[in-house]
Amino acid sequence: MKETLTRSISGIIYVSLLLICLCFEQALIGLFFVFGIICLGEFKKLIQLKSYIPYIIFILLYGVFAYWEPVLNTHEGLTEAVQILMVLSIFVNLFLIKDLFSTRSIPLFATKRYLLTTFYVSSAFVFLILIANHYENYNPNIVLGTFLLVWVNDSFAYLVGKNFGKQKLFEVISPKKTVEGFLGGLFFSCVASYFIATFTHTLGTTSWLILSIIISVFGTLGDLIESKFKRQANVKDSGVIMPGHGGLLDRLDSIFFAAPFIYLFLRILNYVS
Repeated sequence: MKETLTRSISGIIYVSLLLICLCFEQALIGLFFVFGIICLGEFKKLIQLKSYIPYIIFILLYGVFAYWEPVLNTHEGLTEAVQILMVLSIFVNLFLIKDLFSTRSIPLFATKRYLLTTFYVSSAFVFLILIANHYENYNPNIVLGTFLLVWVNDSFAYLVGKNFGKQKLFEVISPKKTVEGFLGGLFFSCVASYFIATFTHTLGTTSWLILSIIISVFGTLGDLIESKFKRQANVKDSGVIMPGHGGLLDRLDSIFFAAPFIYLFLRILNYVS
């Protein structure tokens, strides 16, 4: 009972802080900067990287792309740089998916550690801010809808998996995840996308439906990849900052893995419209 209460309180504080900061662009930029620093610290412990260089890279990336780029969105050089950052981030994430399915452990040689801290963790927070500025002016509805879809997917994947799950999804990495749970999370995310489209008036119903599929698929992959990192590090949680939940990385692994793919989809929408 005490553990449930603790978990509920820390969860409410986390959600409330996010929702309040979504109302103000500068507050959200500040919040995601703090989140990024915390997640970097937690991830560095998982991969046993003691260098402070990832923090410097994060500050530079975040300062240029998450703060200046939304203000100078007509600057051609920055626009091209964002595209390069997106491509590199997606490539690193695709290699992580390959490692998830093809190796018993994720290779963590020195160069790869820096690539992961830069293009797996740091760039994700940049894309979350860029998503909020997708229409050049700050609009938090896409970020809000993205978080809602993640929460719906995670909640119903857990509920459906707990009550109806039989076929294991990836037993070696996450024994509790089931195929039925994944499909349940995907289905209810698709349902939720209709209501998000109706109330946010930001993207069309079809676009939100596609986003719900992207978030469910890549969010689940992101959760599995972080679980593999934790298994390699022989820890249950990435940190202790959120009592009852573990680390902040445990709460954000789905959304920041999906972030560059969401941004890519939004760029494609701009191109075809």
